[in-house]
Amino acid sequence: MQILIINGPNLNLLGKREPRLYGTRSFDDYLKELRAAYPDTAILYRQSNHEGDLIDWLQEAEGKTDGIILNAGGYTHTSIALRDAVAAVSTPVIEVHLTDITQREYFRRNSLLHDVCKETIMGKGLQGYEEALKILVKRK
Repeated sequence: MQILIINGPNLNLLGKREPRLYGTRSFDDYLKELRAAYPDTAILYRQSNHEGDLIDWLQEAEGKTDGIILNAGGYTHTSIALRDAVAAVSTPVIEVHLTDITQREYFRRNSLLHDVCKETIMGKGLQGYEEALKILVKRK
């Protein structure tokens, strides 16, 4: 089984950016633990601050991965193009947010991706990625 995790803008700063909201661990450190916990699953990882990269990776994953875990960061609330890319692929996509966006600033409360993703996980910190992974593994 092969799962692609795509992280959007500013998620490369996990562990440094607003630690009271996002924690003090880097995603790279967490990813090592996640891969160790799921040795039979190939977990691919991409991160970019550029919207077009995220769209390209979603499209490229079609037919090559068994599932996608997407944390689109700020593009969650603004990108119709990213929403259209998720809707266009048949690979199941699970949306993940470290915080509960429904409890954040008013401009963060809406997800343009929610209705085109198979599931949405929010407010569970980095553990949300593992929850998404478990869902995808069970689907296979």
